[in-house]
Amino acid sequence: MTHNWLEKNTFHYSEFIDLYRLVEEKQKKDLKISLCLPTLNEEKTIAKEIIILKSELMTRYPLVDELIVIDSGSTDNTLDIAGSFGADVYIANEILPDLDQFKGKGENLWKALYIAKGDIIVYIDADIKNIHHRFAYGLIGPLLLNDQIKYTKAFYDRPISIGKNKIRPTGGGRVTELVIRPLFSLFFPELTQIIQPLSGEYAGYREIFEKIPFPIGYGVETSMILDIYDKWGLDVIAQVDLDRRIHRNQDTKALGRMAFAILKTFITRQKRSGLIDLKQDLFDEIIQYNLVDNEYQPEAMQIKGLERPPMITIPEYCEKFAVSN
Repeated sequence: MTHNWLEKNTFHYSEFIDLYRLVEEKQKKDLKISLCLPTLNEEKTIAKEIIILKSELMTRYPLVDELIVIDSGSTDNTLDIAGSFGADVYIANEILPDLDQFKGKGENLWKALYIAKGDIIVYIDADIKNIHHRFAYGLIGPLLLNDQIKYTKAFYDRPISIGKNKIRPTGGGRVTELVIRPLFSLFFPELTQIIQPLSGEYAGYREIFEKIPFPIGYGVETSMILDIYDKWGLDVIAQVDLDRRIHRNQDTKALGRMAFAILKTFITRQKRSGLIDLKQDLFDEIIQYNLVDNEYQPEAMQIKGLERPPMITIPEYCEKFAVSN
């Protein structure tokens, strides 16, 4: 394994702090940039994200051309708040309505490709408590200033919010260290150089995103890295240090469900590529246990690992964007 990539393709957001330069480069290359926030019940954080990202990257500097929210069916005030602060709001189930309908972050990201107008699409999670416009321009910078880079991935310190105004300095990234990094070490050691493969912030050119499948749930970040690496190699990927990201914590069982989906995505891809040979099909349920009245009771959840095909295979998309698959 070579460490050249780690040195060459790792950046700090401060390298791209000259936003006038980024705007100039965008205009010179005649590119449009779309910013997408996938949401599900994010009423506590969505307003601040939209206000900061719009005011800094659309009003003050014309770097981003549109800010869209793709919602999974929020039951709180996420949609009203997002709309009132000027985001273009869409409900995932109403996009490409003739297709089977699924729920999940990957579904939102995939459908954003049909809605967004940009040549570059930036995906940012909607639950960031310390939002700053560096979360977008830090990812956009390498795409504009380096012709070889087509996909950028965030990494950061991950203090965890554990209550009102309380922060635990470390503790994020448990699934990365317990699941993804061991898998990458076993199968693709060069991919261990990606510091936070599961980070929810990334950006890339449409020409990349439209040609890869999107798992509808938690497996989407893993699959994205594996598929981009398989099709175009590691050199088209860059990672950017965004300093610090504060987010809500998930309990161990929720992380277990996430790990199940990621493992299934990973194993399915290796089977498809012929790297491993399974003697039986994988099961679709994760079984966890609860202690109820001094008895352990199983709790099973179906996680089928469904995937959307590359968007470029969807006729409505090809017609809308005048592309051929």
